[in-house]
Amino acid sequence: MPATSSQISNSHPPSTYSARSVFPQAPIFTLDTFSDRDFIVKDFVEALSDSAVPPNRRSGPAHQSNAFDPKPLIRSFEHALNRMGDLSGDLESKENELSGAVRRAEAQHNTNVQTLSRRLEQTVNSFNLLDASLNGDQYDNGGNEVVKIGEKLEDLDRQRQRALDAKFLIQCWMEVSERGELILLEDIRRQGSGEGKVRCARIARQLMRISQRLEPENWTHVNGNAKEVNGVNGTYGKDYDRTRRHHNTRELIEKFSETLEKDLLKSFDDFYRRENFEGMRECANVLHDFNDGASVIAAFVNQHDFFIQRNQLITDEVAGDAETWDRLADPDAEPPSVEPTLQSLIDEVKVVMQEESIIIRRAFPYSDQVLGKFLQRIFQQSVQQRLEMVLEKASTISSLAFLRSLQAARAYISTLIDDLKAHGLTEHPEPASPQIAIILDQQFDDLFVPYFVGSSYIEREKRNLEELYSSLLFRFTIFHSRRRKIPTTFMKSLAKSGSEMLASARDAYVERLDSSDLAPAQKAMLLRVAGLKDSESAKTQTEIEVTEQDGVLSIDNAKRMLKWLAEAVGRGLELSGGNETPKDVFALLHLLLGNMGEIYLETALDSANDIAASQETAKNEPDLSYLIGLRPAIGIMNLMNTCIRAVLIPLASANVTIRRDMEKTANLALDRVEEKVNSIMQRSIDVVITWVTKLLARQNKTDFRPRDDALGGGGAWLEQLQTPTCLSIFQFLTRIYSLALTALSPSPNLIAFLTELATTFRTLLFEHFKKFSVNAAGGIVVTKDISKYIELLKPWQLDPSFEPSFEVLTEIGNLFVIGPEALKERLRGKGGAGVGVGGGGAWERGDMRPYVLRREDAGSVGVQSVLSAL
Repeated sequence: MPATSSQISNSHPPSTYSARSVFPQAPIFTLDTFSDRDFIVKDFVEALSDSAVPPNRRSGPAHQSNAFDPKPLIRSFEHALNRMGDLSGDLESKENELSGAVRRAEAQHNTNVQTLSRRLEQTVNSFNLLDASLNGDQYDNGGNEVVKIGEKLEDLDRQRQRALDAKFLIQCWMEVSERGELILLEDIRRQGSGEGKVRCARIARQLMRISQRLEPENWTHVNGNAKEVNGVNGTYGKDYDRTRRHHNTRELIEKFSETLEKDLLKSFDDFYRRENFEGMRECANVLHDFNDGASVIAAFVNQHDFFIQRNQLITDEVAGDAETWDRLADPDAEPPSVEPTLQSLIDEVKVVMQEESIIIRRAFPYSDQVLGKFLQRIFQQSVQQRLEMVLEKASTISSLAFLRSLQAARAYISTLIDDLKAHGLTEHPEPASPQIAIILDQQFDDLFVPYFVGSSYIEREKRNLEELYSSLLFRFTIFHSRRRKIPTTFMKSLAKSGSEMLASARDAYVERLDSSDLAPAQKAMLLRVAGLKDSESAKTQTEIEVTEQDGVLSIDNAKRMLKWLAEAVGRGLELSGGNETPKDVFALLHLLLGNMGEIYLETALDSANDIAASQETAKNEPDLSYLIGLRPAIGIMNLMNTCIRAVLIPLASANVTIRRDMEKTANLALDRVEEKVNSIMQRSIDVVITWVTKLLARQNKTDFRPRDDALGGGGAWLEQLQTPTCLSIFQFLTRIYSLALTALSPSPNLIAFLTELATTFRTLLFEHFKKFSVNAAGGIVVTKDISKYIELLKPWQLDPSFEPSFEVLTEIGNLFVIGPEALKERLRGKGGAGVGVGGGGAWERGDMRPYVLRREDAGSVGVQSVLSAL
């Protein structure tokens, strides 16, 4: 608060102001007045002023006329300044005194710090000297004295502990051998601590060894040798037996060990039920000293809920409806996924392993060993039993169902193995340890090794494909076996091997249907593929109704066969590994060439070849409809060749010998097919040319020499554009061209076929027009026929080398219609270009001579002059 007049002068209360003297008393204040936190200079000055003003100055307006007297105020301020000066001096003296005390204290503090620093340095030096004396410096070879002392103490402690253990062991042995008791060990066992049980287990094992050495007669029946037991002579310990009578220590110790083991197993089970992993770990550690933990591992694995529940479900039948199994056995349908019950088991195994691995890691100090046993039990019991049930069920459906089920199961179990390796199990989240990975791979191999022993797998694949191919080609073989009734003895001898092949294929199929080991579902599937109602109809060939369509090649059937083969190849690569792949694909190549190449493709080509041979002696117009079969035959040949070159042969690259043999076998088979195709085409050309020759032979000699009455008939003969022979040839070859275009399609084969046919036909025409005498009117008929022939050949896809032949044919027609003078002029311009009339070489003037001689006016002077020039 501000210093008021009452605070400044406390000895004069307000009631005494009336008794004041003319000169007021000066205010009194001390250092505490200025030390107050509420001190304000303004209030202090105002208080001084108020105390210096007389009362009559503060009485009111009545006294305002009096003049201001500054003297009291001046005196108050002078007194205050003097008092403040005194206080300032006192304050300065106190400050000097305190500053001196501070300087003395700082000097004393510095002295103390220096003293303590010297003492600390002396202490550190002393410690270093002591440490150097104990440890030795770099020039001292005495070694670490502290370490030596510690090692000696530890050695003494170990010796002491060994002595105590030996004493306790001797006491236990004396107890069990003399009194037949193990009270000391029983007391430790009843304590229930993990360390005590570990000690009991170790002592029990040591007692066993002592018993074996000192009492070998109790152990003779173990190894059947009464003279020597574990390297100790049977007479050892006889003196010991004479001095004292003891009990059968072996039985007592084994009984105690069994009791201890049972207690530990029971404790382990109790801890497991309560999820006390520390207790489980202690028990497992103790039990490991008994039999390397075999008992506790077996107890943990056998009593696991997974095996208990799965043992109850192991007798469940394999799931899946009839439609799913039918689709699995259908070679044209996409196979379903893995069997549901097996899939459920594998999914559960994945979850159980990932969960139990955590428990195993926490409960067992030797977790990898326990996890390995757990994995072996799961795969060898649950997975293997279910897999066998699924495959057994699939084998009752069909061979294909078995193979597809095996593939699906192996792929799904392989995914499980990869997931378990990636999860890491006891190493999670790191990948599985090498030991666990090896166990997983071994279990996976053990599951499927029985199905791939030797050549068992590839034989299954071959048998499945043979059954499917035989079923698909059954009606085809029946048709062609009936067709092979050719009247000529020579053709019968040629077709004999093919007939035997067809008959053997048919008989093998029927025998397979009658086989007792063929499942009913598979038999129904094969009959469906073969297009039969029941197996009885397949037994007798005459009872099967076949049509022409059954004997025709089908690219769809070839694609089905290649699809089945591709599925088998892919399945083999996935299942059997790469070691036997070259041999397997070689076997499949033989199967493909035997069925698609020989039975299917070559049989159809032989049929077409036989028909073409029969048409050579036909009296009527030949039927070349068999050429339609060339198009699918060539397509199937290309498909088969592509499959062999792109799929089968590259898979045999690992074995150079087998690859070379495959290439040689495939080349021979394809060359044989190509030769048959070429034979059919050449025979077809021969058939066509033979018939054209017959048609040309029907040409009337008067066709090119119209009679005079025809000339006088008002030109009616001019309305006839071509001769009947020309028209019949035109129509016949037009049909042949359309047939060839359909059969061969635009391809090099079509060009070669038509060019060969056109070239031979051209040669026939060259010779044909040399045989007839032609008059002036007949020359016009010749040109019309030739124009028709050119019109016939122009649209054909011919080789460019045939193009000059059209000009030659035109020239031949002109030789019969132009006059002698024009003929002479035309001959003058002829060089050596063109195509010879004989079918090759150049068009020479001498080639015209036979045609000019056939002119009716060949004996005239003008024509003779031309002939002389030729």
